[in-house]
Order: sequence, then C-alpha cells, then structure tokens
Amino acid sequence: RIQLRPSWAPLGVQRFVDLTSDDFWRDVRVFRVVDDFVSQFGLSNSPSVQKKWNDLGPIPDDDPVVGTNYRGTVTFATSGPNSRTTQIFINTANNYFLDAQGFGPIGEVLPAGFGYGGMEVVDAFYGGYGERPDQGRIREEAGGD
Repeated sequence: RIQLRPSWAPLGVQRFVDLTSDDFWRDVRVFRVVDDFVSQFGLSNSPSVQKKWNDLGPIPDDDPVVGTNYRGTVTFATSGPNSRTTQIFINTANNYFLDAQGFGPIGEVLPAGFGYGGMEVVDAFYGGYGERPDQGRIREEAGGD
C-alpha cells in the first residue's frame, strides 16, 4: 500500500491515480532491483496498454522537488526533465542525492498492517539481476493482449 502525497508532487500523484484508475498496474512486474538503492516497475504486460500511455506522452515535472527520497518513498523514474511516464521506483535506501536531480517522490510505502506488507516485502524482491534487465526487450516480449 502506498500513501500518496499530493502536496509533494500533485502532477505525479495525478498520473499515478490515472494509471491506477485505468488498471495499468495489473500484472506489472518489478523488473529492476538494485540492492540498497531502488526497486523499479511500471512496464505494462499488455503492449496495447503500454502504447496507450506512451502515446499520451510524459507529464511535466513537479518543480521544485518538495519531498525527499528517503527509504520507502515512491518516485517516478525519469530520463531527464519532464519525462515521467509510467515507470516508478521505491527507494530501498536513503537516496537524498536524487532530490537535486529532480526526482520528486509522490508518496511512501505504508507500514505493514491490515493484511498488507510494507517495506519488508520490497526488501524481499530478488536483486540478482541488478541493472541487467533490458527495458526494450521487456516491452517487446510483453504478454499478448
């Protein structure tokens, strides 16, 4: 479960809500786990769903960065200014240096409770592949529609 923080990043939170309302997260897998850094996800298993969101284009940055990238915060991945699309990461360490690079958190993982896990679930993600996953190949080999 994620507690969204619109006061930190209103545009990012709205994109997350829109993705959630569109059922984007169904069957999305964590594809990048770098120990003591981040766990990343946000590539749809459905090529048509991913294409829809790619065609909508990126959202502008929430500027300035208000929240900070401490352990447990959830942040959109970017490839530069104003490039947030569908990929998100969970900080698995205090990554404060990302704040100055424009990575504004949209929320944070809630503590375990009510039948849901917290950061202990994220910490259990397999990190053996590290930085090796090929995002282009993941998109190409996504499950059928």
